[in-house]
Amino acid sequence: MELDTTAALPDTGIAVRDLTLAYGDTVVQHELSFQIRPASIFVIMGVSGCGKSTLLRHMIDLEQAEQGDVVFDGQRLWSRDRHERAALQRRMGVLFQSTALWSSMSVGENVGLPLQMHTHLGAAQIREQVAFKLALVGLGGQESRMPSQLSGGMRKRAGLARAIALDPDYLFLDEPSAGLDPITSQRLDTLIMSLRDALQLSVIAVTHELPSIFTIADDSIYLDNENRRAIAHGDPRALAEHAEHDRVRAFLNRQSLAASQRTAGSDSRQIRGS
Repeated sequence: MELDTTAALPDTGIAVRDLTLAYGDTVVQHELSFQIRPASIFVIMGVSGCGKSTLLRHMIDLEQAEQGDVVFDGQRLWSRDRHERAALQRRMGVLFQSTALWSSMSVGENVGLPLQMHTHLGAAQIREQVAFKLALVGLGGQESRMPSQLSGGMRKRAGLARAIALDPDYLFLDEPSAGLDPITSQRLDTLIMSLRDALQLSVIAVTHELPSIFTIADDSIYLDNENRRAIAHGDPRALAEHAEHDRVRAFLNRQSLAASQRTAGSDSRQIRGS
């Protein structure tokens, strides 16, 4: 299917149009099409290996799709020249799963690096911006610490501070809760929602963590790893009950299914012991 270049494009937000992701002859996902509302949190979900992070990498212009396009505020990503695409990337903040903090640089230096590279701010102004962004994520006064001195949750927060250093319009998160305990993960979810509200960010998060999905998502898409297509799109709380495909409902209800299995096992042991 060819991209319909005559279709009306939204003036605001992000639209993914007829996107096919492939590595050589291996197709990862076929013909993805969806829209992301401004200042909302959109979750890309699915089981491991379905192409969630691959989709994110295409949306932030680290890879180019086999077919289709990503549209930001009415402008097609891959129809722009190199300088225009670079300018668009500066409107994107990204938190990778590993946080990608430079281990040889302090927290303050990590957060200040995008400002040094992409602005003409002086050293004092950069220090002010770094202090402000670290305060926003709950790390005020931590500029001099090294990444190795931070807990996992604090490193995620430092990565978020760097991701918002340039005041982006779009914030991309790749498995933000990976490796965190449930309480730290819950606090990170709350922070993500607070940043969305305070900075009016459009947040795109890749995750398969159910508590995070149900907490932060305004909208979502489910990438299927069997037919290599998106088979569900909508509020995950509604999809958990009413999704057309069994695989989507099973994915979104797996905790309750596990709990019911434990309850059934407990009941059977009580019957046998009675």
